[in-house]
Amino acid sequence: MNGETAQTLDRGLRLLALVAERPEGVSISAAAAELGVGRTVVYRLAATLAEHGLIQREGAGPLRLGIGILALARHAQPLVAAAALPVLRSLAEEVGATSHLTVEDGGEALALLVVEPSWTAMHVAYRTGSRHPLDSAAGGLAILAGRRGERRWTSSSGGFQPGAHGVAAPVFGIDGLSASVGVIAFGNLDPAAVGPRVLAAADAVAARLAG
Repeated sequence: MNGETAQTLDRGLRLLALVAERPEGVSISAAAAELGVGRTVVYRLAATLAEHGLIQREGAGPLRLGIGILALARHAQPLVAAAALPVLRSLAEEVGATSHLTVEDGGEALALLVVEPSWTAMHVAYRTGSRHPLDSAAGGLAILAGRRGERRWTSSSGGFQPGAHGVAAPVFGIDGLSASVGVIAFGNLDPAAVGPRVLAAADAVAARLAG
């Protein structure tokens, strides 16, 4: 890869990252100022990214993320789940509750990975791929807390299913990923006892993804 190609790639990636940070969209002029390049360069980069569905622009409106980003995100999900698996397995065995990695997907909480404890007589059956509103159970509530910059655990009762209690914590520090790690069990979960363990597991998942 020659210097000019590498520079173009770098600028394209920076533009994509800039647009991703601005859900409301970013104008060509603002993008050019942010990147320190001319408007023509931004036009050219945006056109190339639009051909791959990564950026969209209606008329003279602002640049926004394109639908192609969703396909990339879905392809990345198995890698995220694989990194989280050993952490969730340890958490489930330690707490004696079903552990899960939940991600935000399409404005909902999606159970990307679920691990059941091996030694309990009874545990919550939580299906991978299950979805629920972000504000209805601990996993989604933790994602919302992470959005607000709050590194803390959340808890819920009956949000996922009657009689089930959950504790979850946000996964911090991974750009582009809104996720949480949590546990679900029948009967009461003591947030003061379980919360620190869940928060430590969320931090461990973040460290594995960052590494």
